[in-house]
Amino acid sequence: MITLHNPTADMFIPDGTDVAQALARTTHLGISAHQDDLEIMAIHGILECYEAPGKGFTGVVCTNGAGSPRAGVYAQYTDEQMQRVRRYEQRTAGMIGKYAAVLQLDYSSSVMKDQHAAPPKDDLVAILKTTRPEVVYTHNPADKHPTHVAVLRAVLNAIRSLPAAERPKKLYGCEVWRDLDWLPDDRKTLLNVSGRDSLSVALLGAFDSQIAGGKRYDLATMGRRRANATYFESHSTDEIESATYVIDLTPLMLDDSLSLADYTAGLIDAFRAAVVKNLA
Repeated sequence: MITLHNPTADMFIPDGTDVAQALARTTHLGISAHQDDLEIMAIHGILECYEAPGKGFTGVVCTNGAGSPRAGVYAQYTDEQMQRVRRYEQRTAGMIGKYAAVLQLDYSSSVMKDQHAAPPKDDLVAILKTTRPEVVYTHNPADKHPTHVAVLRAVLNAIRSLPAAERPKKLYGCEVWRDLDWLPDDRKTLLNVSGRDSLSVALLGAFDSQIAGGKRYDLATMGRRRANATYFESHSTDEIESATYVIDLTPLMLDDSLSLADYTAGLIDAFRAAVVKNLA
């Protein structure tokens, strides 16, 4: 059984299975900053595990959703009310997607951005040790949202604190607040998420407080995935209908001496070199 630092943290098992059993069936783990990030960035893992024998997707949301933008029927909601709504919406997405478990750690963004704050990292270490996932999805290092990058840093630090034999096989940095089509093709990992658009739309639609509140994440996300599939290759017809791009962060997990900043700068340098070569 996992003990999380915040007494207000929420551990939800959509199918009512015993907590230990639910967490043990995790093969794919998504760790995000906010409610609805998982459904945008980790859809590949969600679809891989949906009604798939021997596979389970567990979602972890690090922050409490207090700073969410709001409009329409949610315009007058207090931070406390919005937190309750967003927690409920994330639980709903977990039921729609048949997640093994949904863990909401209930930290503020300021705590997540504090590199000296130990509790978030400790919670993530406990979750990783308990779930032993094969694949972890989190935010990408070029994301422009500071809290997203802070969560990535906490995830990487947590993984690096584990013995090599207990680390996941793959670590992916995913698209949310900056897409990844700028990556040179040889540094780009494309994940096929075709064929389950209705499920993807339902998952995104669970977050009514954001969609009705003024952010059409549902339309933007589905459009981005279709654009990724179409614009990936210019000289052939589309082989897939929907795709997400990720940065393969596995090298950072295998080599603790490799700097996250240097690794990301190397990707940017590769992009610059590709553009300059084309112009030359």
